[in-house]
Amino acid sequence: MEKREGLIIVHTGNGKGKTTASLGLGLRAWGQGFKVLILQFIKGNWKYGELKAAEALGPNFVMRQMGEGFVRNANEDAMAEHCHAAEEALTMARKEILAKQWDMIILDEINYAIKFGVISLAAVLELLDAKPTELHLVLTGRDVRPEIIDKADLVTEMKEIKHPYKKGIKAQKGIEF
Repeated sequence: MEKREGLIIVHTGNGKGKTTASLGLGLRAWGQGFKVLILQFIKGNWKYGELKAAEALGPNFVMRQMGEGFVRNANEDAMAEHCHAAEEALTMARKEILAKQWDMIILDEINYAIKFGVISLAAVLELLDAKPTELHLVLTGRDVRPEIIDKADLVTEMKEIKHPYKKGIKAQKGIEF
C-alpha cells in the first residue's frame, strides 16, 4: 500500500462554501475507508443538516459542535464564553491529533476563531507542527493568517460573486444550515 502524505488544507475567503467543501472532502475520505473527525470552533446550538448526515454515517464520521455560535458583536461576558469554548475545542483538537486515531480532522471555522481572538495564532501553529505525517488536517474560515498559508499544502479561497442575502433572502434550510 502506498504511504499517505497527510496534507494541511485551508478553505478561506468571503464566499460561501468553506465548510461545505471541507465536508465534501470528509465525505470523500470516509468513502475511501478513512476515519474523519470534524470539530466546529464557532458553530453551536443550531441544528445544521450536516449533523444528521454525520450521525447516519456512523462512528467513522464524527462531528462535534464545540462553539458558542457567532462571535461578531459579542459583549464581554459572551466573549468570555466564546474564549472558553474555543479553548476546549483547541484542547480536544490537540488530543485528537496526537491520538493518531483519525485519518482526517477538519477544524471548522478555526481561522475565524483566530481572527476574533478566541484562540491564539501561536497555539494553532503549534497544532500544525504537531500533526502526524499521515493525517490530513483541514482548516476553514475567513481571513486565514499568512503564517497558516505558509504551512499549508493546499489553500483555496472562496470568493463571493453574488449572494441571495443581499436581495433580502434569509438563510435557506438545506443550503446554509
